[in-house]
Amino acid sequence: MPPPFARRFLSSSRLACALALFPAPYLHALDRPEITFKVFQFPQDQIPRIDGDASDWAMVPDSYAIGLDQFVDDGKPNRVRDPQNLDVKIRVGWVKGLNRLYVLYEAYDNYWDFADPGLHNDTLEIIVDGDASGGPLIPPGANARFNTEKVGAPAASRDARISATDAHWAIQGAHAQNYHVFTPAAGKDWCMAWNAATWTKEFPWANAKSRFDFKPGEPGKLTLEFWITPFDYAGAEGPARAVESVLRENKIIGLSFIVIDYDDVKARGNNGFWTLSRHRTSYGHASELCAFQLMPLEPALRPALDARWSFSVVDPDRRLVAFKDESLVNEKITAWKWDFGDGASSTEQHPLHTFPRPGSYVTILEITTADGTTSRRSKVWDVQLR
Repeated sequence: MPPPFARRFLSSSRLACALALFPAPYLHALDRPEITFKVFQFPQDQIPRIDGDASDWAMVPDSYAIGLDQFVDDGKPNRVRDPQNLDVKIRVGWVKGLNRLYVLYEAYDNYWDFADPGLHNDTLEIIVDGDASGGPLIPPGANARFNTEKVGAPAASRDARISATDAHWAIQGAHAQNYHVFTPAAGKDWCMAWNAATWTKEFPWANAKSRFDFKPGEPGKLTLEFWITPFDYAGAEGPARAVESVLRENKIIGLSFIVIDYDDVKARGNNGFWTLSRHRTSYGHASELCAFQLMPLEPALRPALDARWSFSVVDPDRRLVAFKDESLVNEKITAWKWDFGDGASSTEQHPLHTFPRPGSYVTILEITTADGTTSRRSKVWDVQLR
């Protein structure tokens, strides 16, 4: 439900705007409805450094960790997990205000296979659908399938008027993205972006760093840190028309991982194809991804009291402005006091205010908790009206 400040102006003239702000529920189901995985929120002053050092992640509770016990081997569903052969731990994070997903991947393997300069490489595959819209993102095989409901749709569902080449460039990684992250990458890019828009793996849309001390064929532990930017649209033509997925608290995104374990550079197949989703084809269909929720700050990381607020100009002709309290607090706020800078004030949490004349205003919010503790946040000339 929209917050109180929004409900007050949901007239017919505001309906289109309201629908954009508060969209309808998703019209498809993600995989594994029995579980929602959590994405840890890092404080804005403790963003993890991408250097292959996991110490930045020490604050992340174990409840956020995803181990190999959550995966199944697609090729051998009854295979018993053996941590002496392969053991992994994955944690996912985000930072409020940045459209990035941070990933820490820690893995032990008894045989690291990464000597080949091609695709044959121990791999962490990550597939992300930032708006959980679902649908195919990888046209399978030489005959690309366009406008299909499932990756495995029959040939009759293909639109013969659209060539396989055009379908590839239109679908491949456009609304959801797939990355083959090489673990480790030696003499090659950190990943293969299995998207028509291969630029998504480059900085400033991604970054990665790993640490390891083993050689090909040896056992050992790998620590890998990276971040990627999810896109609602990322086309092969370049980033100019791209639309980043907006990340916000409690949002559900589609996300999944596949761990591909090779144990012999000469072998044609892999030694394990471990999927977090219960569908092998999740690599190419966003509706088969798992649900991940972007969590609020953990209580221990929230400041005791920190007044914060934002605003939006609802009607520039009338100079009508909606203010929204976004304070961080571990205790209950009992009072709000707004000073709009024009001589008017309000004690509402999310007030609407009409400014009498054009100008730049110093606007202040002061909040108070039950024990009398206060916090104030002023913004100097942010509110500018014509």
